Amino acid sequence: MTQLVLPSHTNALGSIFGGTIMSWIDIAAAIAAQRHSNKEVVTASIDSLSFVAPVYKGWVVNLKASVNFTSRTSMEVGVRVDAENPKTGEVFHTASAYTTFVALGSNGKPIAVPDLILESEDDKRRFEAAKRRREQRLKSRKAD
Repeated sequence: MTQLVLPSHTNALGSIFGGTIMSWIDIAAAIAAQRHSNKEVVTASIDSLSFVAPVYKGWVVNLKASVNFTSRTSMEVGVRVDAENPKTGEVFHTASAYTTFVALGSNGKPIAVPDLILESEDDKRRFEAAKRRREQRLKSRKAD
């Protein structure tokens, strides 16, 4: 997904509002989850969001989303955000996030999602890392 940073997206410093990036992350992740499941999806959580570098007015923002892990009805989607300064051509890693989405059936209740087909070593690595993050999330919920 690609976005252009417009003046309405920026704060008094001329850099983008974090909430705008968060919104774009949510949309990109939802598209990836919906494509994988072929179902309507809802955001269950944004478990980790790290801002790495600022993004300024006029820059181009590229978001890459990938379904890393599937459980019965949920999916972890990782999103990487890179920004490009169009004047210099430089590309900067600006944010990364891990989100969880749940697929919904026509009755609005969670429904099973297809398993991932792990083809590459990167796919397998991301799956295992996401599996560990899921275990931590579940432990954390029990502790609350």
